[in-house]
Amino acid sequence: MTIRTKSMAFMAAVSMLAVTGTPQAALAHNHAQSGAHMTTAFTEAPLIPREALFGNPTRAGGQISPDGKWLGWLAPDNGVLNVWVAPADAPEDARVLTKATDRPIRQYFFAPDSQSILYIQDKGGDENYLLYGVNIASGTETTLTDFEDTRVDIVGASDRFKDKILVGLNNRDARFHDVHLLDLNTGTLELVIQNDSYAGFLADDNLDLRMAVRPNAAGGMDFFRIEGNVVEEEPFSSTDLADSLTTSPAGFTRDGSTLYWTDSRGRDTAALTATDMATGETRVIAEDERADIVGTIRDQDTGEVKAYSVDYLKTEWTALDPEIGAALDWLGDHLEGEYGISSRTDDDRRWIVWNDPLVSPGKVYIFDRDAETLTELYTSRPELEGAPLQPMQTLEITSRDGLTLTSYLTLPPGTDTNADGVPDKAVPMVLLVHGGPWARDGYGFNSSHQWLANRGYAVLSTNFRGSTGFGKTFISAGDLEWGRKMHDDLLDAVNWAVTRGITTQDKVAIMGGSYGGYATLAGLAFTPEEFACGVDIVGPSNLETLLKTIPAYWEPLIAQFHERMGNPNTPEGLAMLKERSPLYSAQNITKPLLIGQGANDPRVNQAESDQIVEAMKANGIPVTYVLYPDEGHGFAKPENNIAFNAVAENFLATCLGGRAEPIGDTVKASTAEIVEGTDFVQGLSESMK
Repeated sequence: MTIRTKSMAFMAAVSMLAVTGTPQAALAHNHAQSGAHMTTAFTEAPLIPREALFGNPTRAGGQISPDGKWLGWLAPDNGVLNVWVAPADAPEDARVLTKATDRPIRQYFFAPDSQSILYIQDKGGDENYLLYGVNIASGTETTLTDFEDTRVDIVGASDRFKDKILVGLNNRDARFHDVHLLDLNTGTLELVIQNDSYAGFLADDNLDLRMAVRPNAAGGMDFFRIEGNVVEEEPFSSTDLADSLTTSPAGFTRDGSTLYWTDSRGRDTAALTATDMATGETRVIAEDERADIVGTIRDQDTGEVKAYSVDYLKTEWTALDPEIGAALDWLGDHLEGEYGISSRTDDDRRWIVWNDPLVSPGKVYIFDRDAETLTELYTSRPELEGAPLQPMQTLEITSRDGLTLTSYLTLPPGTDTNADGVPDKAVPMVLLVHGGPWARDGYGFNSSHQWLANRGYAVLSTNFRGSTGFGKTFISAGDLEWGRKMHDDLLDAVNWAVTRGITTQDKVAIMGGSYGGYATLAGLAFTPEEFACGVDIVGPSNLETLLKTIPAYWEPLIAQFHERMGNPNTPEGLAMLKERSPLYSAQNITKPLLIGQGANDPRVNQAESDQIVEAMKANGIPVTYVLYPDEGHGFAKPENNIAFNAVAENFLATCLGGRAEPIGDTVKASTAEIVEGTDFVQGLSESMK
């Protein structure tokens, strides 16, 4: 459920690597469609087309305007995701409002005054996001932050001053975002505060800046009061490194008298606390020893917390307000699987509610709280109706040194006939590693899990140490452990699966994007006998060069990266970074490797993939390398994503013997450049002719 979680934009940057082999000749006979080792029930399960899982959704991102008069969603227009709007009382009268023709729009929201929609868009995946506004009545579009090489942050919005918002712009100094007041109707920008050192700001409902945040020498953050747009010299509150990823302000009440925090100071997991701004007194509202408080539902009039959520294995909500509690209970009684709130009207009488049944396509509803009715707005991917979607199991795996690793497992259809969570006989497995690494895997529909399970693989995702959401001790256990104990956790998860009979040691692939791509390279370079093959998507191969080339606007956080990864400015730190860099152990890679990279990636530069490919070539180790000239940190365009997955599933089929749709024309229909290794993936050379 949404609703307000950690609102400060700088916190997102801390997850620096979040997303978004050599097939041997002897394996060539292991054709994708053979499935010789599979059960009859599995081989009879229909292949789910890649297009159904990774193509454009029919609709997505449903919202209702604050005044309740408009509905909005994302849907294709000439094959590209755009924003559509419709009167709330006539959803069938929808019209496309934006005019994207190349790169899909993936984030939008209604302006507080409900007169326009706002969206952000970059160019070719460079993550220099600009803010655009489109008037709903006239359809007139305006570039609201019309600057080159600039990234916009939304600092604050108000229910009191609905025609204005606060934005941060780094057009003066790429490292820091100056705060401006933006008039949404005229496009006028008024400088509020020049920023020469701060990582983020927090505003109240009057659009007054109330807090600035700056990294400190202890590896944490200092929090400064702001009065009259002047930042006080001394911080009123601070964190050290241990609390830096689990403590942050979560917003003010409407009158500005109370500041909410998610706060791990003095405890392990992040509690929800409230600070009286007049007295400084702080009280604990809720805490959970298993996991951090991650979300709240706030009163639309007062801004007071009415419910909170904890995400351990699954998301669990606790209501503090009887009316909100009754609404959540009613939804729980009428919806199967997971559900949440994505949008609410100002009067809070209508909600847009998403529902994830997990084994059927997700739906979005309009919930009328007074009438207690759910009106279906759309099914996101109706083409998945009747598809053999598989349930996701929640797991707790114990690491070799006693940590609990929350994990998620999906099995191929028809392989677990007695429903005991273990296939009737072992199947190949893909260890799917999340990015970040300061992020986490969670429960719910996962297109990659469904895709790989449908192709014949058990799919295991494990929250290794360093993952967020499980308290500061679990995060800190990953400090300076890239390629070591963080990797051990992944190996322990594989060993758990082998011991349980889910897979066999020689039939495990490792795959992931961003940090997950690093984990893939580390797995093949540092533990070359543990995995049969690997798929690396935008993963760094050299931690030293990674830290040298991170975006300028992350500079305020570089000290924390050094503390958690290794400091290249010290001899010991530099030596460790090189030791943990797969590039320097590329000669040890012996198993098949597939690499996907966006040429415009600002987080993991193309050089990260280029250099390990060159190292493998120099050592005579074949590698398949797919480069996208119009993508960044991950593949946003559906045709590019589909093309890479077409190559990936045929690569995995060549290595592990699962099923695959033929590559067909997918690569030709994309911008993919096969830089190396067309001969090492079944069907790839033929598809290029």
